[in-house]
Amino acid sequence: MFTGIITDVGKIVEIIDKPGGDRVFTIQTNFDMNGIVHGASIACSGVCLTVIEKGTNGFTVHVSNETLEKTSLGSWQVGTVVNLERSLCVGDELGGHLVFGHVDGLAVVMGMEEDGDSTRFILRAPHGMGKFLVPKGSVALDGISLTVNEVDGNMFGVNIIPHTWQETNLQYKAIGDRLNFEPDMLARYVLKAQGLLE
Repeated sequence: MFTGIITDVGKIVEIIDKPGGDRVFTIQTNFDMNGIVHGASIACSGVCLTVIEKGTNGFTVHVSNETLEKTSLGSWQVGTVVNLERSLCVGDELGGHLVFGHVDGLAVVMGMEEDGDSTRFILRAPHGMGKFLVPKGSVALDGISLTVNEVDGNMFGVNIIPHTWQETNLQYKAIGDRLNFEPDMLARYVLKAQGLLE
């Protein structure tokens, strides 16, 4: 479990294709690797992945073909910048919202514009996912906990403050790019309880 507060921005430094379509990624990071054990969960641009190897300045993860098809990980290349967050420990501050690293699909950046000191993103949610979005509710995009400004069907907007812009991979995004999308889990449970989800 995570909070959507990005604590490092890493970089893909090696990719190995495996038989059957899986891939192994090695990610360079500024994390203190002494505190990360084999089998640890790390959110990588919003996708919960398991550390299978670690070095002095990075770690390796094995990604299934299913995950490659359903997330932006299938487009990762050497040099891709990745948002990183270590999993929560008991007693950690919940600075964002509860994020599980279970991506439901890809939101597409449809527009970007300056809004005061912030950058406003207009996005299209994955098909059928607009029902999980409410103004002032939460959404995780590439693992970043963000507040939804407005919703119009499957379209929604978020504002990226300068700190988030500078400390995450959003500064490298452009119109047409796709971001890993995870709606607020509370919205999912509320809709399920009301019989609005199958």
